Amino acid sequence: MFVQERHEAILDLLKENRSLKVSDLVSRFKVSIETVRRDLEFLEKEGHLKRVHGGAVLDEVKSQELTFSVRETKNIYEKKEIAEIASRFVKEGQSIALDVSTTNTEFTKVLKTKFERLTVVTNSLPIAVELSDMPHYTIILAGGVLRNQELCTVGEMAESFISQFHVDTFFMSTSGISVTEGLTDYGIGEVQLKKRMLKSAQQCIVLADSSKFDVVSLLKVCDLNNIDGIVTDSQLKPAIAAKYRNIGIEITNH
Repeated sequence: MFVQERHEAILDLLKENRSLKVSDLVSRFKVSIETVRRDLEFLEKEGHLKRVHGGAVLDEVKSQELTFSVRETKNIYEKKEIAEIASRFVKEGQSIALDVSTTNTEFTKVLKTKFERLTVVTNSLPIAVELSDMPHYTIILAGGVLRNQELCTVGEMAESFISQFHVDTFFMSTSGISVTEGLTDYGIGEVQLKKRMLKSAQQCIVLADSSKFDVVSLLKVCDLNNIDGIVTDSQLKPAIAAKYRNIGIEITNH
């Protein structure tokens, strides 16, 4: 098992049990006490847990991301609006990368109505399935470790696979947008995939509803100067939009 996969497994166990013992993790993963302690130290620094004597507990102070199935029903009007606007940044025959998100899933539904030929690189099972009935689309699905709740693949295999490609545009989802902290998100595996997709793309457009602005999530993806623009919904307050535009960020919301 790769280190990153073990970290994901530890976090899944912690969410289920609320606390973990070092001895139980040593037995489960067949690794040394020192290895488990290093894992817990890393995860504590990343803000996922608190180490205690003999183990770790879930850090209740940190907010947790909702599961994919729950997020699907939230802000659905805004996501549809974003999807329509974002389609203006796509041209027939282009190659694009889409990370796993409910917003990008809505985006794919719009793409199907507007374009006959696209190449789509993704780690999202729902996106791949949604586009599977388009005969002239080339769907490239990254293999890797399945994140059950997120319905996506992650891990070193997925990251290595993504790094082989060069796409025109990466449409990136995010959980937080901040002037000081840039783009932030949750799961370790998903964040690493975003970083690989970002490196593989000529340009990056962020798709995020207005509730994501002035929010900082657990893990940093990149600075604002690493992206080429943000597509959001018409509910974004003018004062917030102006704050980001004043530092050179292109925001499109109508």
